[in-house]
Amino acid sequence: MLNSDLVVDNFKPDLRSANATIQRGLFIRLLRIIILIFIDILSLSAAWYFATNYTFPSQPILTNNLSLLLVSLGIQFTILATTGVYRAGVHRRDYAGIIKAVSVSSILLFFITLLDEPTNHILPSTYLVYWLTSITGICTFRLLFDLSTNFLRHKGIIRHSMFVIADAQQKDELIEIIEKDNCYKVEGFADSSCLDLRNREDTFKFLRDRNIEEVLISWDSIKNRFFLYWYFYNTGITVHILPTENQLSFSQSRFSLIGELPFPTIAAPLLAGLDFWIKRLFDFCFSLFLIILFTPIYLSIAILIKLDSPGPIFFRQKRLGLHGKQFLIWKFRTMVPNAEKVMAELEAKNEMKDGVFFKMKDDPRVTNIGKFLRRYSLDELPQLFNVLLGEMSLIGPRPLPMRDVEKFQTKHFIRQEVLPGITGLWQVSGRSNIDNFEDVIKLDMKYIENWSILFDFRILLQTLRVVLQKTGAY
Repeated sequence: MLNSDLVVDNFKPDLRSANATIQRGLFIRLLRIIILIFIDILSLSAAWYFATNYTFPSQPILTNNLSLLLVSLGIQFTILATTGVYRAGVHRRDYAGIIKAVSVSSILLFFITLLDEPTNHILPSTYLVYWLTSITGICTFRLLFDLSTNFLRHKGIIRHSMFVIADAQQKDELIEIIEKDNCYKVEGFADSSCLDLRNREDTFKFLRDRNIEEVLISWDSIKNRFFLYWYFYNTGITVHILPTENQLSFSQSRFSLIGELPFPTIAAPLLAGLDFWIKRLFDFCFSLFLIILFTPIYLSIAILIKLDSPGPIFFRQKRLGLHGKQFLIWKFRTMVPNAEKVMAELEAKNEMKDGVFFKMKDDPRVTNIGKFLRRYSLDELPQLFNVLLGEMSLIGPRPLPMRDVEKFQTKHFIRQEVLPGITGLWQVSGRSNIDNFEDVIKLDMKYIENWSILFDFRILLQTLRVVLQKTGAY
């Protein structure tokens, strides 16, 4: 029997989906960036005006050309932005980086005007003054901005809200690290039990109600359930992971500094769930396109199945889908009509080591045309209709028969938190050559934890290669 705690509302969304949640704390971050851009443009414009009008007033009118000012601002702003000086924390105070960026852009601008007007260009000494006043203005304004920000934060204003999840003995140490940054307000502390299945919904309700922007979480609290980062991600909460002696490397993470310590950080997207709904739109459009394109192939396979053996063209079977919802999966029939009844007699020959799956290389139930269809995975083509109906995705963990699901342990049900797929990481990593269910689960977890649209696209391309090479197909 299925665990009733894991079979939830049929309309509960995929783990990776969200209802257009905006990144928490986005207003403060955008305000900081806008102010920095404004003071940089103001400094650059003032420096240009001073250098071209008061240093050498006898120069030609070209020095006051508005288009040249705009080109200057465009070049310098682009180079400043690429150096990361509009990011938070130490990045905006990277005065060495600012000086380097302004220097490079000033030299570049000089050569552009030299090539454009070789006989009537601005004097090099003007650029020297422009370079010096630009650096002075930008660094001075940024220092004033930093002092003002620190003053307000000491007053408890414009701080980001932070929640800490770790062992109780780490509480004082972590809070001390956070307070060194003078930009966070710790809104609460809890141990890892707050992420247990029975407490999870209450924890995330608390985080939403308190408008928590960022969470600092110990690796021990999340290492065996890293999929939970999707909960934070789609609530608009940025996650910082407490450093560990082991090297942590996640495709979604980057390092950020808190209290001068580097933390692997998974930033919430500006608009949560957008990438997942792009995936669903692609699933619908691409499956509809393939159904129309493969219509002649569908008809040909149907005729061959009828000529090969008695029985229906299609095979339908109950499978466990998203959040424990059962659905009928469609395949072209590749076995004799009474295949499921015969399977009980073949259980002793199961080649899966732990017996969760049933896999047999020379399965006597497979028909002649069925062997050909399986070799090239053509039997899976009708599942495009399951994708079209929203029961499956093109890419995802493979939906399993109820016979296999009945042998699941509680930890295995995490694969039901996302839409099942026609193909997935398991299929492109060996398919039937993998003879241990725990290895399958590891691949499913790797897919869930590292999912992105690009990852799906890579699996799709690898699937084509695996199908053509007939890797692990039987």
